[in-house]
Amino acid sequence: MADKNELPLPGDAERKKREISPMRLAIWLIAGGFGAYLLISGLVGIIAKG
Repeated sequence: MADKNELPLPGDAERKKREISPMRLAIWLIAGGFGAYLLISGLVGIIAKG
């Protein structure tokens, strides 16, 4: 719904320039790894029980 005539908000240009920080990447990797662990252990539990 954003179009070319829409005025940019303050900070929009700064957000586009900003790169992913190593700390943010580490947090996402840890959270993703924990989520994958929960998913896999749940599947293994379902398979072992059945």
